[in-house]
Amino acid sequence: MRTRPAARAAQYAALLAYLVFLAFPLLWLLSTAFKPPRELADLHPTWIPRDPTLANFRQAFDEQPLLRAGFNSLLAALAAALIAVCVATPTAYVMARHRTRLARAASGWVVVSQAFPFVLVIIPLFLVLKNLRLIDSLAGLVMVYVVWALPFALWMLVGYVRAVPVELEEAAAVDGAGRLRTLVSVTAPLLAPGIAATAMFAFVTAWNEFFFALVLLKTPENQTLPVVLTHFIGAEGVADLGPLAAAAFLATLPSLLLFVVLQRRITGGLLAGAVKS
Repeated sequence: MRTRPAARAAQYAALLAYLVFLAFPLLWLLSTAFKPPRELADLHPTWIPRDPTLANFRQAFDEQPLLRAGFNSLLAALAAALIAVCVATPTAYVMARHRTRLARAASGWVVVSQAFPFVLVIIPLFLVLKNLRLIDSLAGLVMVYVVWALPFALWMLVGYVRAVPVELEEAAAVDGAGRLRTLVSVTAPLLAPGIAATAMFAFVTAWNEFFFALVLLKTPENQTLPVVLTHFIGAEGVADLGPLAAAAFLATLPSLLLFVVLQRRITGGLLAGAVKS
């Protein structure tokens, strides 16, 4: 009995250390964003700025089109997440409920496809988009993001579908519910946490993606936020640290807000719809 409080304390200490490890980059980025140039050049940096300023944020917006780039990133990320979830959800249901050889082969291909590096596929993708006249367009970039996020989205949703007991659907069928009514009223509420998690994954992946956007987008008006952030680094590799930190901190906010919004759906809807009224 004496070992249980000690073990519990050790678990909480490990969890706290892990949270500090995860939060350190964001906290340091926030601190840097509010520091004036004199403190940024200090050989003994401090956590809390001694003379906090908003000049870095003003300079970042004056030097680069952050609002336009942020809108492009938001549009591409939302479209990619929506399309990927709409395509992956019914496909994952079929793969999970009908375990044929084709479904097993598709599951294996999903896992193998994640091992392909970006450099290996960029040339074929570039040629395909060039033939479709989608180079330097957000529509072409969204297509690439959907294709890239779809395998992992399928892999995630297949696991969620398999976790839904088939007996619930059979019970609904016995009660007289049709196939569509069963999917909408029984299966869909149970899959809501998985769909939310998959959408969040697809959004964050597209929002943070840099390589495809750098290669496929050439016009400054079409560039996304990760590409524009590189403009704060000079030709000689010297970064304008204050404005870069300010812009990078603003770029992390949509992902954090999305997680806060969807967190309740992921945790609170896990057993929604399992009880028949």
